[in-house]
Amino acid sequence: MMSILQLSVFLENQPGTLAKAVALLADNMINIRAISLAETESFGILRIIVSEPEKAKKILDNNNFPTSLHPVVAAEVPDTPGGLAFVVNLLDKAHVNIEYMYGFIEKKPDHALMVFRIENLEEAETLLTENKIRLIQPDDIQSL
Repeated sequence: MMSILQLSVFLENQPGTLAKAVALLADNMINIRAISLAETESFGILRIIVSEPEKAKKILDNNNFPTSLHPVVAAEVPDTPGGLAFVVNLLDKAHVNIEYMYGFIEKKPDHALMVFRIENLEEAETLLTENKIRLIQPDDIQSL
């Protein structure tokens, strides 16, 4: 399997909560490589790809931030009009459901980096690699 780990952090929806969470990561030299923040009326869900996911989870858990780790697929998507549509259509034609997606903070030359939370990871990984879509490996996170 070529998935990477995403850390989901549940945040109270009040001033300073996000700042405290990301400061804890910074203070412990954990680099955020991709980030998404969704909110509801009472809480937010911070989804991040970090340099050391298990260490980050432990630090945040120890500071009363509920967390969970989930495998996700991260792929290089051609950075051209229709590049994302090509990848999404591949998954759609195979009836692979995308629960959500978001982009990395930086990109590679000629490619955007996208994170996909997908029901059937192995099927998605096989489909994407068969169609010459490069998947980001856990070791790649360190060099981004």
